[in-house]
Amino acid sequence: MFAGKAPIRIKSARDLEALRRSCRLAAEALLLAGERLRVGMTTLEIDELVHKFIVAHGAYPSPLHYHGFPKSVCTSINEVVCHGIPSRRRLRDGDIINIDVTCKLEGFHGDTSATFYVGTPSAEARHLVEVTRRCLEIGIEQVRPGGRIGDIGRAIETYAVAQGCSVVRDFVGHGIGRDFHEGPQVPHFGDAGRGPRMEPGMTFTIEPMINLGGWELEILQDGWTAVTKDRRLSAQFEHTVAVTETGCEVLTARPRPLQNSEVFDEIPSRPAGRPVSG
Repeated sequence: MFAGKAPIRIKSARDLEALRRSCRLAAEALLLAGERLRVGMTTLEIDELVHKFIVAHGAYPSPLHYHGFPKSVCTSINEVVCHGIPSRRRLRDGDIINIDVTCKLEGFHGDTSATFYVGTPSAEARHLVEVTRRCLEIGIEQVRPGGRIGDIGRAIETYAVAQGCSVVRDFVGHGIGRDFHEGPQVPHFGDAGRGPRMEPGMTFTIEPMINLGGWELEILQDGWTAVTKDRRLSAQFEHTVAVTETGCEVLTARPRPLQNSEVFDEIPSRPAGRPVSG
């Protein structure tokens, strides 16, 4: 989001090892959030849980005070695309919520997020969340030395549109390392063969935000919370990855499944009557 024209920083072997440790901590914090998630929980409780976990492990929650953001994690419910601010709002049965965790450990940032089911999801919610999860996987499959950043977005967009969903265009993935947001920007849409060429040592996030309706969004009066313009559901998944000599390393890979998220074995069919959104 804030990377702009920031330089692309190739990481050394020592840098990558430090980045791995930060990413592992972020992944563990996300796992903890999934284990504790329940109907009736407030998003402020999620924020406090993750904040205490990160600080207890000698790290700092990167979003806290970043460009004025007031909390330690982003909690985005239902029609909220991203940057939802934790509050006293209680989660209800059938909600979906993206929890976005970033921590800074030993000078490096690790960034990851997932969308979780609260209670029993609707057919539309399940379709959207599982399509979005697959979009992230498809994007990661495009990461290889010599490839172009545009290959990632083209693959994600092609799949999402075929599933009757749309891809948010206002927010993109970003380089990451000693700075929370570095180059390159990583769009989740666009044309293959365009953008910077990937090379070993590049590290960045892939974090597709996928909507059931149109891709357009609005920013609420708090200056942070982005919601779908048509107020239909939105979901997001994110990993931090590194380009290797032979392909890709997912630095925020988790050692066990996410509770209340990785609970289905396949993507359900698109609900009847769903138009394909471009």
